[in-house]
Formats: sequence, C-alpha cells, structure tokens
Amino acid sequence: MSENWSFETKQIHAGQEPDPTTGARALPIYQTTSYQFRDTQHAADLFGLAEPGNIYTRIMNPTQDTVEQRIAALEGGVGALLVASGQAATTGALTNVAEAGDHIVASASLYGGTDSLLRHSFPKLGIEVTFVAEPNDPQQWRDAVRENTKAFFGETIGNPKGDVLDLEAVGAVAREVGVPFIVDNTVATPYLLNPLKHGADTVVHSATKYLGGHGTAIAGVVVDGGTFDYGAHGDKFPGFTTPDESYHGLVFAEALGPAAYLTKLRVQYLRNVGPAIAPFNAWLLAQGLETLSLRVERHVENARRVAEWLQARDDVASVHWASLASSPYQELAQKYVPKGAGAIVTFELPGGVDAGRRFIDALELHSHVANIGDVRSLAIHPASTTHSQLTAEEQAGAGVTPGLVRLAVGLEGIDDILADLDAGFRAAK
Repeated sequence: MSENWSFETKQIHAGQEPDPTTGARALPIYQTTSYQFRDTQHAADLFGLAEPGNIYTRIMNPTQDTVEQRIAALEGGVGALLVASGQAATTGALTNVAEAGDHIVASASLYGGTDSLLRHSFPKLGIEVTFVAEPNDPQQWRDAVRENTKAFFGETIGNPKGDVLDLEAVGAVAREVGVPFIVDNTVATPYLLNPLKHGADTVVHSATKYLGGHGTAIAGVVVDGGTFDYGAHGDKFPGFTTPDESYHGLVFAEALGPAAYLTKLRVQYLRNVGPAIAPFNAWLLAQGLETLSLRVERHVENARRVAEWLQARDDVASVHWASLASSPYQELAQKYVPKGAGAIVTFELPGGVDAGRRFIDALELHSHVANIGDVRSLAIHPASTTHSQLTAEEQAGAGVTPGLVRLAVGLEGIDDILADLDAGFRAAK
C-alpha cells in the first residue's frame, strides 16, 4: 500500500492483495476455526509469539486481518484489532491499561451503553471512574486525576449531545499527567476526523455503525497510534513492564515497542476473554468500508439540510448539530470536523416526554431503532430508551432532556426525510 494514497483509495485497497491461491480479487471469507501448522517448531513459535501467523480464529483470521489493516490505514494508526462489538472494543481498550484498584477519568457526554459500562460494570471489576461534567475544560480533567489514574476517555462527537471534544486540550493534559488518551470516534468516522493527529493515543469505534454502514453486522475495533510509551513511566503500567508468565515472561513494552498496546490487547484480552468477531461479519465490514467516504458525504449533506430545516421551525425549542452557526461547538467543529459534524442531529420538543413519544410514533420513513450509522434514517427518544437507566442529573450531563429526539440522518431523498419529520411534528402537537 502506498502511504500517499488518498482516503478514497485506501478504503478500497488497503490491506489486501489478490488471493495468492485462487487469484480472487474480492476479499475471501476465511470461514475456518483453525489453521494447519507446518511442523511442531512452527506451532511452538506461533504460540510463543516468536513468529506472527494464524493459530485460531478467536485470536485472528485472514479476513479479519485485512479489515484491521484497512481501518488502521484510514485512522493513521500502527495497527487495529477487530472484536465482536463496540462495547467489547471500549471494554478492551480501557482494561488493557487499567486493572482492579485503578482509576479512569471520562467525559460525562457518552453513549448510554458506555456510561452504564463505566458507571456500573467497571466498579465491579475494581476500576473507579470519575466523570468530567464539562469535557472541554482542561482543568476539570486535571483536577480529577489521582495517583492511580491510568487513562482518559471521551467521545470525539458525543452521542447524543453532539458536542465536539477539544482533543488537543484534553490530550495535552493526558500527556502532562502521563496517561493515554483513548477516544471513541464512532460518530465522526475516520473520514471526517483522525483523532490520532490531534493528541489521542488510541481510537475505538462501534464498527456496527458507519464503518459497516448497513445495519447488518455487530462489530467493534480498536486502533492504536503507537504514540504512548508504556515503558517510560516506571511501574505505573505493570501489565506492560512486568513479565507475562503466560508468554514465557515476555515484557510487552520492552519486546514490542509501538506494537505493545495492540499485541497485549490481542493475546491477553481477545485470547482470554474471547470477544472474537466472526469472519463473515469482518467481511461485511469490508463491504461497508469500500463506500465509507461516499456514504458519509451524503449523510452529512442530508444532516445539514435537516438541521437547518429544524432550526427554522417555531415548534422546535432547540437544535443540536455542531456545524450550525448557532452551535456553541461550531468553532471546534470547524477545527476538527470541517467537512461536517457527522449525521446525528438532535432537537428538543417543547412538549417533553409525551411530545417526543408522539413524534416518534408518527414517523413512517424513519425507522424506530436503537442504532445509528445505517443507510436508513433512524429516530429514537433517548430519555425513554438509550439513556433511561440514568438519573435525571446523569441524563442532563449526557445532554438528554425529556423532549429530546435523536435523528441519525440517512441517505434517502432529502424531501422524503423532511416530509416524514413534518408528519411527526403534526402528531407531536
């Protein structure tokens, strides 16, 4: 692959050559659980990490490998790891550096499932999380740091709040206190934003969303920039600096350099916990990636039209899309996502929960599903669904108000999208 290739070329070609056995030009699905070793020495070298290669599809697979290389190329990382879901990606990315007795600082503006993971599941694993109420205030991140803090975490564009995280400011604090900065880039996609260029060390995606793009496969991915030196902080990250007895005393930071983070994630988290992606789902992601730039361009074009149309209505209390001139995040959007702040548009109905429910129930073109990133336009009422497990205060921190409606603007004709939304407004009244 040429490093000089454009994004559009990389999304089609990166990580893949014609199949050496058959000459197949399209990516084959290697639907196999295991792989034949050449001899006993070859097997021993693979298991001892002395030689790279395939052992078992729970750990890696040739179809998966191609897609990992392609996503890493699009994000500008040293490598990537595909897993079974976005939740598995976030869990692995953070537990790769934080263990029982450790602490994480996170933005309060998070997807509901991620909030629940950090707020309720991580404490059961012995990992405490402090949430930063104003994620773009660097001092709040600094004030939340403890001696046992092991990572910063946030979303580049918050879901559903739509706020743009000031990556350079938060990344500067992370470097100051000596922890990796891990971000979820699902809403922005690598086509709109490469966080690794702006101070992030590791990027996660729910690949279920825009990377796959068609609502057909659950998947997650972790991309590492190789920029955080886990061996340069004494004994702060023992998982990287002490011998791993399951690999004959291998010390990841010493033996693997920039590849330490992803190798540890694959051979510890993926091998031992087992959230493996199916080869077929990896192949489905490859189909989506080939048109990522085209789809996201249309998503953003339609989102802009929807946001402007909503803003002009008297029966909308507020509209949230960071690329609007009226948004408090417009300056950050122009800096980090100049092509447009993704395709998630939220707005507030003055009638609260009841109006929100009536609006959703009246839609016909929009699918009422708990997903984003589909080619189809999607709509949901977060207060009664995705964020319903949070308290009123926690919902407010995530930008979820009683009458908030979240739209994931799809690729249909814009006139059809607006006509369907108009029917929702008539019902909401």
